[in-house]
Amino acid sequence: MRKTAILPTVFFIFSALVMLGAAGAAQPPRYEEVVELFTLESRDDPMKHPSDVAVAADGTVYVLDGVNNRVLLFSPEGRLLSSFGRGGGDPGEFNFPLGLCLDGRGRVYVADSGNHRVQVFTAGGEYLYHIDMDGEMPADPTDTAVDDRRGLLYIVDNDNHRLLTYDLRKGAFIAELGEMGMLKEGLRWPFSVAVDSEGYVFIVDVINTRVRVVTPDGRFANNIGRWGVDRGQFFRPKGVAVDSGDRVYVTDSYLGVIQVFDRSGGLLAVLGDESGKVRRFVTPVRIAIDESDRIYVVEMFAGRVRVFGRK
Repeated sequence: MRKTAILPTVFFIFSALVMLGAAGAAQPPRYEEVVELFTLESRDDPMKHPSDVAVAADGTVYVLDGVNNRVLLFSPEGRLLSSFGRGGGDPGEFNFPLGLCLDGRGRVYVADSGNHRVQVFTAGGEYLYHIDMDGEMPADPTDTAVDDRRGLLYIVDNDNHRLLTYDLRKGAFIAELGEMGMLKEGLRWPFSVAVDSEGYVFIVDVINTRVRVVTPDGRFANNIGRWGVDRGQFFRPKGVAVDSGDRVYVTDSYLGVIQVFDRSGGLLAVLGDESGKVRRFVTPVRIAIDESDRIYVVEMFAGRVRVFGRK
């Protein structure tokens, strides 16, 4: 019975991969070539389903190895430097963390999902404080993003289908956006968030298969993408990041591709390989882009982070 149910899905996904690679024969998608530089791995103590990555201004790479309840630090060249965190509920401990980000001062914000909180650490992993989200309606934080210019921390609350805004200067929540649904204020199990240089916020609305764009003053503006297997569409979007030109990169964990859009939702490119074809990834869940536009892709089921540069 289970095999019967799985086979059509496998066939559909395989067909989708073929279609995306060949979509729009008359007007083919632009493949933006990226070259693989190296892979971040922890060979002596392997990562188990890593879920996020962030890069500091000095090039230090932070990888969230959530199932192992730790954060790994790598040098800009890919050498493992150190780690912090362990399983538990005390300060500095994690319970299935899913997302992390850095602010302009190098502080690390970890969405400690199972403990219903966001923990804040120094660049070296020293615990500073946490933002408690275990109230009458416990939050399920799955990702964070910081707007340094305005001193705001955005937190995705997956189970409650909303985006929370926390004022880092006041130390208080100041807004929430979203509700369970498909229209208007609707979100369904949002997972990731990013913010661009002008304060626009991008929420990966997973089950609605789109990215929702939020204005700096907190209003839904437009959507990027919709369900489908053609270029510019998503089957299961998961991660989002913004480069130095405010271009928006979205990972699709089922189709194994990364597409690039402008803020209004126009498709700019699909990441490609050296042969001029679409580049394939293994369950790409999250993505980060550093100040030199180097791209870091978390391949969850492969237990690694692949690093790419421009040609």
